[in-house]
Amino acid sequence: MDRRNFLAASSLAAATGSTAINRVSADEQKPRPGRTPHTRFAVNVEMWWRKLPFLERVRRAAALGFPAIEFWPWKNKDIKTLAALCRDSQLAVAQFTAWGFRPGLNNPVNHGPFVQAVRDGCGVAKQLDCKLMTVVGGDDQPGMSQRQMHAHIVSGLKRAAPIAEDHDVTLILEPMNIRVDHKGHCLYGSDAALAICRQVDSTHVKINWDLYHMQITEGDLCGHLREGFAQKQIGYLQLADHPGRHEPGTGEVNYTRVLQEVARQGYRGFVGLECVPEQDERQAAQRIAAADTW
Repeated sequence: MDRRNFLAASSLAAATGSTAINRVSADEQKPRPGRTPHTRFAVNVEMWWRKLPFLERVRRAAALGFPAIEFWPWKNKDIKTLAALCRDSQLAVAQFTAWGFRPGLNNPVNHGPFVQAVRDGCGVAKQLDCKLMTVVGGDDQPGMSQRQMHAHIVSGLKRAAPIAEDHDVTLILEPMNIRVDHKGHCLYGSDAALAICRQVDSTHVKINWDLYHMQITEGDLCGHLREGFAQKQIGYLQLADHPGRHEPGTGEVNYTRVLQEVARQGYRGFVGLECVPEQDERQAAQRIAAADTW
């Protein structure tokens, strides 16, 4: 490239860069609906902006003003870059998944790998300055009753609890629903999850209380919430409306009433937005802000 063409290309690049900066600045000047009045929400960046690269989703959550994100398994993610991006964006990592559906925690043959996964996850949590990790009970095991599977979940959590305590990371056990999303899963509803956590009896093993799953499984969201808080077993909250698993304001749940109850119970942790925006993410954020206004 000769000097004239080089200078022309440089000018074009500078202009393009300036346009990009102006576009970012314009986006930053828009209202930031993620800055909600009562509740601190954490965007689930697995379900929002699903067509974008993972780190770009994190940037979009920050641009909307949300204070935190959550995500699913940490493996195959660039944790070092994610940690730096979150620090630069002033985003917290509310929680991530340390152990998923398969292999099942509800089968004792998997407890060794489960304990190692918790240990590894605690190292990741330290890098991300994160205090919560989701663990999942597992799908039904052939030849086992539900009672047996729940007993195995208890024994597995008891093995991992000392590791979580040593690292000051709380394992949050998530009950699912089997009517819509997770047919064949062994743990659903608040009663069983509460019983498991009482038996484990650890300050660092609590419930990931997903209001979407609870609505489908048992309803009476505020009543069951009060019971969970009274027993001091709620470690984290997630939400989505039903039907559709979209943001509040798209389904049958009066989330303003539910979020008021959450505040009344003294919960000040993050609430995970594990929902799929019905149309676009900005509109979803606006609906969430509206639900959090009273």
